[in-house]
Amino acid sequence: MPGTILIADDDAVQRRLVENMVQRCGYESVTVDSGDAAIALLTAPDAAPIDALVLDLVMPGLDGMGVLAKIREAGLNVPVIVQTAHGGIDNVVSAMRAGAHDFVVKPVGMERLQVSLRNALNTSALKGELQRIRHSREGRLTFADIITRSEAMAAALRTAQKAAASSIPVLIEGESGVGKEMFARAIHGTGERASKPFVAVNCGAIPDNLVESILFGHEKGAFTGATERHTGKFVEASGGTLFLDEVSELPLSAQVKLLRALQEGAVEAVGGRKPVKVDVRIVSATNRKLLDRVKAGHFREDLFYRLHVLPLTIPPLRMRREDIPHLLRHFLARFCAEENRRFTGISGEAMARLSEFDWPGNIRQLENVVYRAVVMGEGDQLELMDFPLTHAPSTAPHHPDVRSEPLTFDPMFHSTAPTAISGNEIPIAPTPSVGSLAMLTSGGEVRPLEDMESEIIRFAISHYRGQMSEVARRLKIGRSTLYRKLDEAAGETMAASDEPR
Repeated sequence: MPGTILIADDDAVQRRLVENMVQRCGYESVTVDSGDAAIALLTAPDAAPIDALVLDLVMPGLDGMGVLAKIREAGLNVPVIVQTAHGGIDNVVSAMRAGAHDFVVKPVGMERLQVSLRNALNTSALKGELQRIRHSREGRLTFADIITRSEAMAAALRTAQKAAASSIPVLIEGESGVGKEMFARAIHGTGERASKPFVAVNCGAIPDNLVESILFGHEKGAFTGATERHTGKFVEASGGTLFLDEVSELPLSAQVKLLRALQEGAVEAVGGRKPVKVDVRIVSATNRKLLDRVKAGHFREDLFYRLHVLPLTIPPLRMRREDIPHLLRHFLARFCAEENRRFTGISGEAMARLSEFDWPGNIRQLENVVYRAVVMGEGDQLELMDFPLTHAPSTAPHHPDVRSEPLTFDPMFHSTAPTAISGNEIPIAPTPSVGSLAMLTSGGEVRPLEDMESEIIRFAISHYRGQMSEVARRLKIGRSTLYRKLDEAAGETMAASDEPR
């Protein structure tokens, strides 16, 4: 899903010109005709996220400077590019002091606007990453720090936000790398215990003979090597939240004591003489189906029901592909800053192919792939060859009659498709610019209509260099219909473009 740009201008002609340029750069656009309408949209509780604002300084009613002031008062982090027909130095200084990211003079050219938007989004992504890291370290992470635009995540976020308002035990399930700990930190950082400790324990990384000591503490001399007293994680987290990551890996002996601690609200240290009262909120996580572990006899059923009070499932990255471009932008900004590298962005072709990959390691894998690309990449922007990934089987339905190729990324891969405009974020990959469409499968049967439609859309995206408005116009469909078809096609196995003749 491309970034969304809000355009505020009282001049209908200028508004339409800027809207057209924004769409040609590969972004979604939203237009308003006044400063009041812009503020109302930015501050609406149910409004769609806005990635940047192109703001006219001279408007009746609330002008551009007034909008900048209200944005600052509301604590909004949206980058603002101001534009006006009066390009005096006083206007530039006033706008920049008021918080504008950049300044352009009407009529702005497309290349100038594109560079300004790209820089604004990169800067915003870097600020977001730095804020996220700081909040995580300070225990103040909230749901606003979670990067997502996916409908698949909406239900999980709603459940987590409700859970944050109470002390109900939460069990977070999801594949490795989907962000279970981040959700746990957001639940803690949004609730009443935000100012109290957040203590994370990786239950799968603790040796079996040390689980009780680490969780519940031990007295000096309780066992060989216990040279001093240790309070344990439960006592450390008292008043706050205890996050039990990979809780399914706890040995059965520790499960018994954990159940008792949850039931009685007290823990007894190894070698201790009396229990110690604790007040902790339990959030646990696992990358396995905990109920299956119960059925197999590896996890206590009574403990399962203690932890499984409010289950929360985080969908894998392949189920929310529209999040990939936004995650890529944030990781790119962060690693460029950390490694002191300068990249203007990721090419449209690379963005499209990365959005199509299944990402078995989820967000953690995506993060590491961008890290490697930033360190090893050359040139002004990252290209497809900078992202050598191993093959991951597609989860899309397979049609045995259609000859298809696995989705593999290799450093030697070169596409004949023209490079899309920098800044494009296309959900599926463009196909090579060939003017033929195979109508039959290798078995001589007519290909399914959805396969041919998907191939036509990819060809159109390639032919018009990622200009989605032009693609929709030439295909004679609405932009919303086009994006819906892209979402439906994003997870499918790509059919080969040429059939044996």
